[in-house]
Amino acid sequence: MAVTRTLSERRLVIVIGAVVLVDTMFYAAIAPLLPSLARSLHMSKLAAGVMTAGYPAGTLVGSLPGGVLAVRAGPKRTVYAGLALLAVSTLGFGLLNDVAWLDAARFVEGVGGACSWAGGLAWIVAEAPAQRRGGLIGSALGAAIAGSLFGPVVGTVANAVGRAAAFSAVVVLSLALIDQARRLPLEHTASGQGAAELLVSVRERAVRWGMWLMVLPAIVSGLLNVLGALRLHRLGASVPAIGATFLVASALEALTSPGVGRLSDRRGRVVPMRAGLVAVAGLLACFTLPSRALLLAALIVATAVALAAFWAPSMAMLSDAAEATGLDQALAAAVMNLAWAGGQIVGSAAGGAVAKAAGDGVPMAAAAVACGATLLALARSRPRPARGSRSTRWSGTAGRRRRR
Repeated sequence: MAVTRTLSERRLVIVIGAVVLVDTMFYAAIAPLLPSLARSLHMSKLAAGVMTAGYPAGTLVGSLPGGVLAVRAGPKRTVYAGLALLAVSTLGFGLLNDVAWLDAARFVEGVGGACSWAGGLAWIVAEAPAQRRGGLIGSALGAAIAGSLFGPVVGTVANAVGRAAAFSAVVVLSLALIDQARRLPLEHTASGQGAAELLVSVRERAVRWGMWLMVLPAIVSGLLNVLGALRLHRLGASVPAIGATFLVASALEALTSPGVGRLSDRRGRVVPMRAGLVAVAGLLACFTLPSRALLLAALIVATAVALAAFWAPSMAMLSDAAEATGLDQALAAAVMNLAWAGGQIVGSAAGGAVAKAAGDGVPMAAAAVACGATLLALARSRPRPARGSRSTRWSGTAGRRRRR
């Protein structure tokens, strides 16, 4: 029975990992396309930031509806909906040539991503024991980050052969994944929960900590996607070189995430995030120093690897807190989407606006200060399990308590 359950978990993680891989692949494809789109469509830094922020804006708007859909209709149907929206919107992004329509396509793609992530994460957590939750989430995240890895490749190919030809494959991929998800078993009982229960859970300090520890790396990621790509271009990097930078960054981040998730299961959720805060703060403070594209590319890669210390532990932290308070895991996934999307919007759109007015160093320095302040706050007040918790491993001393 244990072997059968383990095989079922692995198959589920593979399929959901493939779903989020495809989603993040087409999300990340914009990075190497951004300089050519900015040139051909006469876009400013602000406009480029808005286009990049279109996806997280859609995720933000679609987070709660996606979570409620997963509660009421079940994770499987929610994954179907996310894949269908992804196919339509990404194909539209490949065919359209107007800034407003491209922004709209990115927005719809983000709504689809909210559904895919809400359904997929709720599905994994429903099948995963608490003591392996971080590792399984980390494996799915590794696949998602691998999508970010291939995204710049897709963007580079699209720049060479045309967006329409490169993005048409998403329709075939989405249909294939819907078929694979259909074959997976799922026992789903609707909890009947909604926004009211979600709002009650946010009062828990552990939930708020988990949200912030997703918001912060999302801000940094949004800044890198916009300012990193544009600054590399200004320093003379070609589109293939920009794509290669984000490719290497995503590859190393994908390789790191599963191990970080397993570490958070063993040592506590906060332990890897402390190291990530120190590394990210130092790297962001140095962002404007490199005068050569190669040095800046190395800094971007290092920052992406440091961000891997956040994703799986913070998502597992939110899932743990949801379990402790009785919140449906689909709504916990909606909270994750809200936190990630909010951070991405601040990093890409607001970061682009501030950089246009005051230079790249100002938003990067602000993010570095936020990392430092968070590290100090963690040292002074560790997140503890939500009231009634019996299952989670949060940090150092409290992290030694196991499920009873």
